[in-house]
Amino acid sequence: MSKFKKKKDGGLPAVNTASLPDIVFMLLFFFMVATVMRQNTLMVQNQLPFADQVEKLDKKDLVMYIYAGKPNPRYQQRFGTEARIQLNDKFADVSEVQQFIYSERESKREELVPYLTTALKVDVETNMGLVSDIKQELRKAEALKINYTTLTGDVQKN
Repeated sequence: MSKFKKKKDGGLPAVNTASLPDIVFMLLFFFMVATVMRQNTLMVQNQLPFADQVEKLDKKDLVMYIYAGKPNPRYQQRFGTEARIQLNDKFADVSEVQQFIYSERESKREELVPYLTTALKVDVETNMGLVSDIKQELRKAEALKINYTTLTGDVQKN
């Protein structure tokens, strides 16, 4: 008669890695969909003021951002230390605000244009004269829906 030998100390079974590529691609796809890329590089100092009564904006894609403040330290040698306006990724003059509004309107579908909001992200230490000049240019461009971005949220002024 033959004897059957029992296998002793067989160890752990091998880990099945057949589904690993599926998991990796699922995670990659998730992060590609969920990640929001920053649209503009902030070139001005932007410490926002505080507000106690705020209102949240509904659609962020219908907002045109105008930044105002002193240039960041890396830009101060070239642009000085006076408060400047930033439109998208470049410094601009007050006279360029109107053209910026027109170009942003042209980039949107015609039915969305009445819903566009101009958001002013103004540094706390910025001179109100600059803000007043920006508002005058916005009036000329008939961009009357203005939003003042603050620390605790957004304050809406119609």
